[in-house]
Amino acid sequence: MEKIILDCDPGHDDAIALMLAHGSPHIDLLAVTTVAGNQTLEKVTRNALAVARVAGITGVPFAAGADRPLVRPVEVAPSIHGESGLDGPQLPEPAFELDERHAVQLIIDTVMAHEPGTVTLVPTGALTNIALAVRQEPRIVERVKQVVLMGGGVHVGNWSPVAEFNIVIDPEAADIVFSAGWRVVMCGLDVTHQALATPAVAERIERVGTAPARFVGELLEFFGRTYADVQGFDSPPVHDPVAVAYVIDPSVVRAVQMPIVIETQGRLTTGMTVADLRSAPAADCPTWAAMELDPERFWGMVVDALERIGEPAALESAIADLAAGDLA
Repeated sequence: MEKIILDCDPGHDDAIALMLAHGSPHIDLLAVTTVAGNQTLEKVTRNALAVARVAGITGVPFAAGADRPLVRPVEVAPSIHGESGLDGPQLPEPAFELDERHAVQLIIDTVMAHEPGTVTLVPTGALTNIALAVRQEPRIVERVKQVVLMGGGVHVGNWSPVAEFNIVIDPEAADIVFSAGWRVVMCGLDVTHQALATPAVAERIERVGTAPARFVGELLEFFGRTYADVQGFDSPPVHDPVAVAYVIDPSVVRAVQMPIVIETQGRLTTGMTVADLRSAPAADCPTWAAMELDPERFWGMVVDALERIGEPAALESAIADLAAGDLA
């Protein structure tokens, strides 16, 4: 099993990534940490705990992290994820409390407590927590197996003509993470725009028939509307689970080794993940970009995870709360 720390900002696609990580038999979810991004830290943290209850996640520490980028003002994405950051379904109240540690400390403690080369970091939001962990405890760089992140893009942006949201909201943090020297696999827009939640995909998820699957269906319904309105997609790209899917089985994507650096000072290009495609990279080049996805296998992983999650016992009281009208 692959040991991972999921650092996220739920977020509709983060929620599905969390369910995929929890439901996959190939993932050992060591910790979940949150960072300001799709919405404020308070909102995304509540969302993460709500998803944990929906999916029946227990025994995994959840911790809140950075509430702002390293040097820039907070920028969130209500046009895509709504005012709660997870608009669409009703969200149950959390079933457990946060870990008392700051997310950065939880990341460091978890990495240092495991054998070198066994823990993969999977950031699906801004890279602020990961950058702070590197700065606070540089030894994690040589101990982490790899960083598999959702963010960036070789040929396309979404929050600007050349920059993807997770990178552009904290490019200084991204620069720290990409230049640290550890293996970085960038699951950017080139590959995640192939992870489309088409009507056929929605039907497969609906057929699972469980409460968590219905929750995902409601997420995709809202997500699909906002992506159609804001970015013109017929079906929404579900970005973040692609990073988890890569950890489960790297062959589900085609990743290409290439130098990648982060633009932090460009007047028009801040947040761009600048990929050098001019020639073959050096053998020790630590950065890779995922370029192609097998959508059928990818969605098969998501559906399988939802089937394995089933009907969590933790949902029973949440459903009772819903019936009583007690949920926020």
